[in-house]
Amino acid sequence: MRTTKRYLPVAAGLLLLSSLTACSNSADDGPAVPAGPVPEGLEKFYAQQLEWGDCAPYATNMMATQAFAGDGLECARLTVPLSYSEPQGTTITVGLLRRQASDPDRRIGSLVLNPGGPGGSGMTTAAQLSGAVGNTELGKRFDLVGFDPRGVGASEPAVECLTDAEMDADRADMTAMDGVDDVADAENDAKEFAAKCAERTPHGEKMLANLGTRDVVRDMDVLRSALGDEKLTYLGYSYGTRIGYTYAETFPRNVRALLLDGALDPEQDMVESLVAQAEGFGGTFGKFVEWCVGRPDCALGRDAGTAVQAYHELVRPLLDEPVKLPDGRMLSYEDATTGTVASLYSRQLWPTLNQGLATLARGEGTVMMALADMYYERGPDGKYSSAQEGLVAIRCVDDPPVTDRERIEEAQAEYVEKAEFLDSGLPPSSARDACAFWPVEHTSEPHLPDVDGVPPTLVISTTNDPATPYQAGVNLAKAMNGRLLTFEGAQHTAFLSVGNACVDQAGIAYLVDGTLPPEGTRCR
Repeated sequence: MRTTKRYLPVAAGLLLLSSLTACSNSADDGPAVPAGPVPEGLEKFYAQQLEWGDCAPYATNMMATQAFAGDGLECARLTVPLSYSEPQGTTITVGLLRRQASDPDRRIGSLVLNPGGPGGSGMTTAAQLSGAVGNTELGKRFDLVGFDPRGVGASEPAVECLTDAEMDADRADMTAMDGVDDVADAENDAKEFAAKCAERTPHGEKMLANLGTRDVVRDMDVLRSALGDEKLTYLGYSYGTRIGYTYAETFPRNVRALLLDGALDPEQDMVESLVAQAEGFGGTFGKFVEWCVGRPDCALGRDAGTAVQAYHELVRPLLDEPVKLPDGRMLSYEDATTGTVASLYSRQLWPTLNQGLATLARGEGTVMMALADMYYERGPDGKYSSAQEGLVAIRCVDDPPVTDRERIEEAQAEYVEKAEFLDSGLPPSSARDACAFWPVEHTSEPHLPDVDGVPPTLVISTTNDPATPYQAGVNLAKAMNGRLLTFEGAQHTAFLSVGNACVDQAGIAYLVDGTLPPEGTRCR
């Protein structure tokens, strides 16, 4: 989750054993009849048979091609209505990937996951996690199932807004960074982006209007039934936590267990989310500085007090003079700061960030551009995934647009106050983003979810998470009447991703048998 120059925030006890084990009847390809409750008029969707097969045809980019080549992976398509208000009308498909439970005799059911974004590929994430969970109780007792939400990745159709060449040009275009004099130009670009999304996405405005979390959770309930599970076991990261708590509110009686890691605060609007995220990025950059200045090769020097100034001296010149790369592209200020932010998501990337800043000091931008490309999911072949377009499209239909110019300026000023390293030195702009010109109405509002009757949820929150601040997890655990597990670290999300035995064991125990960690548990 990160904002770009044109888009405001994207910036999110014991259960009864009987309810834990009675959630799936078999590991077959699909039920002969629907599993669990079925909304009226949707019987044919809930009873569909999934046809699992080779995953290679589902890969839409180089990252997916590599991930889908793993052993024991199979893929399928789930058919769902484009509009749930017209179930007899146009249908679309949702891409699925699974790794079957390695101990089928003890199989509990399916563990459905989403990595966030919004716009992230659950199929790719499931493929990447399949090896890590293989020898755990999770891998032995659950089918691991990742899905690409409607409009994303292998799901068809996918959101289409910009060509690959237009994405490159958009990243290199710095006119929207020039301050208040360019508000009209920036808003014209935002309008053009929104118009292209409606024009180029198959089914146009109707697809965009039915793209949000409201509809994703309905797809996920169809998936639950098609997998043969009477109740859903779900793992959601980042924005995937929003999918989780929205599903719980929509289908409270269909929940078996929800593990939500890296929470979005359900009550925050776009601006509040932006400002909270800035505090997260600023705090994690400070942790990076602490790590860096202790090294003799730190690109920002050996004094933490002057590190932000040193960073500005490296990246601000790019506003006027981007660095030309061997492939002919130009490293812009936005790409350099995006590469920096991308590196804050995981401590494993800090040495690469230090290297990138050191080479930037010598007038070389290849490493910083590679970090930005990683964030934007641009492959070596120059092709982008649908993640960024999906991110904007989903957020624009999920939340009310921000149109108050004064509030936009105030939010930007507060953003760079909390994340000082991202201060370009230019005045804040009052330009509205693409969501202000979105061609369809939003379908959700920030609110506390009503989860009466939902089993206790496990929420994991990281103390120095750059993208989804710790307090959001505290708030969500309270809202879900669940249990908070604190991970003391500096990165985005923790379960199955940092190798922390305390976090992983607690999460697996919860998903397998419903055991919640003791109140106040902290993992280091």
